[in-house]
Amino acid sequence: MELYYEAIDTLKGMISRPSFSRDEAAVADFLQQTWQSAGHTVHRKGNNLWIVSPGFDLDKPTLLLNSHIDTVKPASGWTKDPFNPEESEDEKLYGLGSNDAGASVVSLYAAFTRLIEKEQAYNLIFLASCEEEVSGKNGIESALADLPPVAFAIVGEPTGMQPAVAEKGLMVLDCVSIGKAGHAARNEGINAITLAMKEIEWFNTYQFPEKSDFLGPVKMSVTIIHAGTQHNVVPDRCEFTVDIRTNEFYPNEKLFELIREEVGCEVKARSYRLNSTRTDLNHPFVQRAVMMGKEPFGSPTLSDQALMPFPSVKIGPGNSARSHAADEYIGLMEIREAIDMYVRLLDGLKL
Repeated sequence: MELYYEAIDTLKGMISRPSFSRDEAAVADFLQQTWQSAGHTVHRKGNNLWIVSPGFDLDKPTLLLNSHIDTVKPASGWTKDPFNPEESEDEKLYGLGSNDAGASVVSLYAAFTRLIEKEQAYNLIFLASCEEEVSGKNGIESALADLPPVAFAIVGEPTGMQPAVAEKGLMVLDCVSIGKAGHAARNEGINAITLAMKEIEWFNTYQFPEKSDFLGPVKMSVTIIHAGTQHNVVPDRCEFTVDIRTNEFYPNEKLFELIREEVGCEVKARSYRLNSTRTDLNHPFVQRAVMMGKEPFGSPTLSDQALMPFPSVKIGPGNSARSHAADEYIGLMEIREAIDMYVRLLDGLKL
């Protein structure tokens, strides 16, 4: 019970310190001081914080517990102060980042302190990382470069403590259709919008053949379009952006090449970093979760799993639908149950 009350106090401290992506120093300072006061050696790189289990042994596999300390900015429609942690009579804690992903941070830390009380068959590292909401390069990628090799990771995100064994990746394309300018009153020029419409139709309707049992097909959505300068000029350039959510069958670089073979417009990928992930259902952690009545699923939303070059499962307290929404909250019992479930899932596990 003491760990539970400490977790709630820590989460309230997190909520009361704005921690927007790339501006998390205040909450990182608070957490570093809190965990050092509890007797831990806290390593820090930028606004990433991590603690290594005692007696680290390179002959053992290393298990990483990770969640993020940054938040998005408050959505419109908040009826409460997003930076004032407020408990309701029905045991909900309101505040920005309470659900995504402060509850996971404090629950994983509490589980970490319980798990290291006895020797495990693995090393344990608890990592509270930054810049997750923007997939920033100073976030988990930066921290992982300073960590020993990791065999498996738990990623704390609001999943209702159900294990996401697969996650869609993300690739954003900036596309340009090039035409020829002309006067709209005369039959001249080549309308770049007309050219782009053909390409946009392809993005809207094409189905890549490989479909995932957990993630479904690759999903492509044209989300932004810009063209034209004035009403009487045939536009010679139409720019549009495509948001692509990938499954495990199509690494981003491979998918980019396939797309470039199909379309006639100029195509440029902003990044190939955020690939889809998938962990085998026979993994010991997944098997234990299933034995405890958990149901593996595929997540359509992106997390730091995309930047982990090792198996991982996304699992944490809360509900993804509350994330980035006004009056975000976490149930206090969700935290208590998460601490207990993390320990049950991991205590004595053999990787």
